[in-house]
Amino acid sequence: MKPRRKRAFTRALEKYVANPQLRFALRRGLAPANFALLETTGRRTGLPRQTPVGGRLQGDSFWLVSEHGRRSHYAQNLIANPRVRVKTQGRWHIGRATLLPDDDAWQRRRALDRPHGLSGRIDGLIFRATATDPLTIRIDLDPRPA
Repeated sequence: MKPRRKRAFTRALEKYVANPQLRFALRRGLAPANFALLETTGRRTGLPRQTPVGGRLQGDSFWLVSEHGRRSHYAQNLIANPRVRVKTQGRWHIGRATLLPDDDAWQRRRALDRPHGLSGRIDGLIFRATATDPLTIRIDLDPRPA
């Protein structure tokens, strides 16, 4: 399938099928640990946008890989305003996103999926089947007040 057609098909599937269910599960703390809720600020509306993403909290950073790179809507929002919130493991974290085009996104994604067992492997298979232009994103989390 051509990348443009693949991206359009994947976006429709995510928007109408996968994301609403995963967003519901994440808001209620029912989703697997390899998923998080990324809240960006809409680049046109200025409204909060919540997108389920696969990723992993490592120390003071949250790592994820955008399957469509800069073409994903949340990546475009991050370019316009890198301040975000991430809900992972039942808690909201505030941070600043950085796009890392020089990072090996395929290798990074495999490393993020590995610790999550079966859930990570399944999500990784879906990611590899649908990704058109993967891009690593690191979110440096603000220190939590004591």
